[in-house]
Amino acid sequence: MDQIKIGKFITSCRKEQQMTQAALAEKLGISDRAVSKWETGKSLPDSGIMLELCELLKINVNELLTGEKIMVEKYDELAEQNLLNMRREIEEKNKQMLRAEVWISVPVVIASLFMMAIAAYVEMATWIQVCLIVAACAMLFACAIVALNIEQKAGYYVCEKCNHTYVPRLSQVNLAPHIGRTRYMKCPECGNRSWQKKVLSKAE
Repeated sequence: MDQIKIGKFITSCRKEQQMTQAALAEKLGISDRAVSKWETGKSLPDSGIMLELCELLKINVNELLTGEKIMVEKYDELAEQNLLNMRREIEEKNKQMLRAEVWISVPVVIASLFMMAIAAYVEMATWIQVCLIVAACAMLFACAIVALNIEQKAGYYVCEKCNHTYVPRLSQVNLAPHIGRTRYMKCPECGNRSWQKKVLSKAE
């Protein structure tokens, strides 16, 4: 998506409705700095307020994501393209989150094991050994919490039985037996338990 084009379009539509950035921000319950970032192309409106924003600007979501008013004959084509673009962006964000999980987990695990090895094999005061072991365990615990949050939020899981694609609860991810990113969980759609694979986007 062309954020600069979308930003200019938001500015134009806002002015057509005779609203200042501050007035638009107040109606949306956000800061005028956020509106300024949209209009300068530094960020896009959050999906949670897109509908309300479009209603205030008298446009539809497809026009917002395209950055221009859409003629009726082009509407379906551009709507499909916008959906594809949004799907690609979601997939890329999920990839980045999963990569971040690896980049965070590997160094923490190595550092924790190194600290435990020092505590076990290097002669030192008992209290220092205890501190090293406690610190290593705390690092591993914190890393596990971060990793589980990423596992739950990034992407979806696909039921092996009915192919239902969904985002599980954090407690499901936490308690489920797993091999890599494949987890043994109960599907909320068919109620069966199966080994469910992680995918980056929902199936069509």
